[in-house]
Amino acid sequence: MGQLIKVGVTGQGGFMGKHLYNFLGTKEEKIERINFERNYFENQNLLQDFVKSCDVIVHIAAMNRHEDQQVIYNTNVELVKKIISACEVTNATPKIIFSSSTQEEKDNLYGKSKRDGRQLLENWAQINNGKVASLIIPNVFGPFGKPFYNSFIATFSHQIIKGEQPTVINDSTVNLIYINQLSQAFYTEIIKQAGENITSYVVPHTSSKKVSEILELLYDYKKHYLDNGQVPKVDLNSFELDLFNTFTSFIPKDYFPRKFIKHTDNRGAFVEIMRAGSAGQSSYSTTVPGITRGNHYHTRKVERFAVISGKASIKLRKIDSEEVIDYILDGDNPAYVDMPIWYTHNITNIGETELITLFWINEPYNPEDADTYFVEV
Repeated sequence: MGQLIKVGVTGQGGFMGKHLYNFLGTKEEKIERINFERNYFENQNLLQDFVKSCDVIVHIAAMNRHEDQQVIYNTNVELVKKIISACEVTNATPKIIFSSSTQEEKDNLYGKSKRDGRQLLENWAQINNGKVASLIIPNVFGPFGKPFYNSFIATFSHQIIKGEQPTVINDSTVNLIYINQLSQAFYTEIIKQAGENITSYVVPHTSSKKVSEILELLYDYKKHYLDNGQVPKVDLNSFELDLFNTFTSFIPKDYFPRKFIKHTDNRGAFVEIMRAGSAGQSSYSTTVPGITRGNHYHTRKVERFAVISGKASIKLRKIDSEEVIDYILDGDNPAYVDMPIWYTHNITNIGETELITLFWINEPYNPEDADTYFVEV
């Protein structure tokens, strides 16, 4: 194995930064992640230590919204200046990947802050023989976004799940990229060895949808998934799957476990485990008392655990969090829990008899593309 690339991500705690940091955690054979905290921008020594520690800095930290547009401009340009100053004081020349926006070309101070910040970094690179790559990014969406801040999709999902009525102000066609695809674009630039010292390019959007079209899909997900427990038709590696995973990330965790409808007569009982509009794989396991299965997470799969006999503890933990959610299920009252993406999860037989669990997943098993990363809950 070659030398690891030391990568720091400013804005590590925000929507894009957190996703990229977690994504890089799946590339441990090539990447060593350098931790970044928000207060580094207020402490010169900490910021200087950070830039010295990095081979690559992905500068994502920025203000997107504020009632005073001038505050947005001043804040974003000042963050760039602080990074440049820290590099100059320490004679550090990490490759800097700048997160810019298609707003650069629009007449607003947010776009101007991105354009001017990029120019400052490029001037620094010219003088100091550094490397700067600017990624000009379209509208980004994905799980765990902040409603009324990161994207209208986050806002709509949040409102629909809370029973509120979203409002379409401008039913335009929007160019979009899913956060996983954006993280891949950053990663490709991080590991790139050759090329010019100063580059910029537009990250291609991966879908174009009208706002009303997206809203209709989100309402469809509520109707089928929340109201009827049915996974809607979502093709693998599609915009619809990405939108569905975004939508479900806003469902409160006390939504689970969900009880099945049990039909009984003189022959016995019948329970429908899963109704889905998309193809998937079903399987089951038996587990002896005291044994735990799992301790892994997925980044795109939809997965359901259904306990039909025995007693189980199903634990989930978002991989950048210490909070553990514990669901207790008993086969005497069959119920299921769906596994959110980016949540490591396991299931333990906490009863005295054999545990029988049925699994459904919306992706056929492929050893070369299993989308499974092993981490303890």
